[in-house]
Amino acid sequence: MHTNVSHLHTAPSWHGFVIALVCGLIFGLGLALSGMSDPLTVQAFLDVAGHWDPSLAFVMGGAVAVSLLGFQVLLKRRKAPVCGAVFHVPQPKPIDVRLLLGAALFGIGWGLSGYCPGPALTTMLAGNAEVWFFVPAMLAGAWLQRRTNRH
Repeated sequence: MHTNVSHLHTAPSWHGFVIALVCGLIFGLGLALSGMSDPLTVQAFLDVAGHWDPSLAFVMGGAVAVSLLGFQVLLKRRKAPVCGAVFHVPQPKPIDVRLLLGAALFGIGWGLSGYCPGPALTTMLAGNAEVWFFVPAMLAGAWLQRRTNRH
């Protein structure tokens, strides 16, 4: 008798939502505890000619180290994620004008506002009024990028 075992490695669809929600809450808590949801901390990190605050570099370095090690262990031990059939690992792509312009726009917006997407969403919950202008602009930019992306 032949049995289909593929269903044994996937979870119900609501599991993915719950896992994403818990991961997002942990990420937001980490941003809040590390001070990275404060735009002044981010702007102080970017002020290399003034009163530079390197704390963001330590937070980013720690996050990269944990992610790098975690992915190496995870990809060796599992054939597929808990809530999916395959791991979606980014593939290298050439650096082009769209990437450079997008990175420049992101950097300019990050430097002027002190927010990037994760901390902006975290800060919305704290009641910071200025972020209520940033998040709609960020969402509009994401929508515009998807509408104009021809790849």
